[in-house]
Amino acid sequence: MSELLKNIIRFALFILVQVFVLYKIPPLHRFITPYLYFLFILWLPFNLPRFWLTFIGFIFGLTLDYFTYTPGLHAAACTLIAYVRPFVVNRMISQEGLEKNYASPSIVSMGWAPYAIYVFVLTLLHHSYLVFLEWMSFGTFWFFLGKVTATTAVSLLLILVTELLFFRKEKFRTNTA
Repeated sequence: MSELLKNIIRFALFILVQVFVLYKIPPLHRFITPYLYFLFILWLPFNLPRFWLTFIGFIFGLTLDYFTYTPGLHAAACTLIAYVRPFVVNRMISQEGLEKNYASPSIVSMGWAPYAIYVFVLTLLHHSYLVFLEWMSFGTFWFFLGKVTATTAVSLLLILVTELLFFRKEKFRTNTA
């Protein structure tokens, strides 16, 4: 299956799961809102230029905003993590050229620790920005911090379950030229 077709299917599946499954779950204890949709952006290929990565993040977030009636909320958060993602990937992968040998970020291509840090940093950034935009102010700082922490923890748990259930086999490309 081609990368384009695979990413189109992922795009649709992540939107459908977020809208028709995770949004049907009522917020747990005022703090926890489960988000999984942004994993689509984290799984996009390494070789995607920053402009296209940011554009795809914006369109993906805007599509979710259309279904959830939140004008621009998810589009802004997805655009932010799509823009920051190359910086984080470059910090997590220290070997020169490793990102050219694998197609996309995964446990196989990055290793457990760098991949976990990569996912944690972008999840925390996404949720902090999303919660801040929901309120447009910090309100009470402890409530803000609690909501970001709880939502990030639940999302990381969902990402771990998704990674274990849908293990992505990364093929090592020997001809990188």
